[in-house]
Amino acid sequence: MEPSPTRYIKVQGKRIEVDEDGNLKCAEDWSEELAIYLSKEDGIELSKDHWEVINCCRWYYLTYQNCPHPKFIVKKLNKGRESEKYTVKYLYELFREQPIMKACKYGGIPFTAGCT
Repeated sequence: MEPSPTRYIKVQGKRIEVDEDGNLKCAEDWSEELAIYLSKEDGIELSKDHWEVINCCRWYYLTYQNCPHPKFIVKKLNKGRESEKYTVKYLYELFREQPIMKACKYGGIPFTAGCT
């Protein structure tokens, strides 16, 4: 896979390198403010449920160095709940399209070939 062209965005006075799709080039540049900035660029207002998905994706990436599968996220977020609030369909309702790819983008996870 060829590297994506680079662009820069400025968030809280910091110049941050992203690819043409807005994915971070360096995961260490991530912040919650950056997640809010990127989601607003996509027209998405982050709710508590968005943050649960984003944080789960970040945990998975930091543990396994890859993007999680949507079914894993659903299972992980529903664990210990009385109802199964999270479904793959609900992920699509939250993020509109490519929910894990967007959650990873907002979570500062560099794009990997395994992202769906």
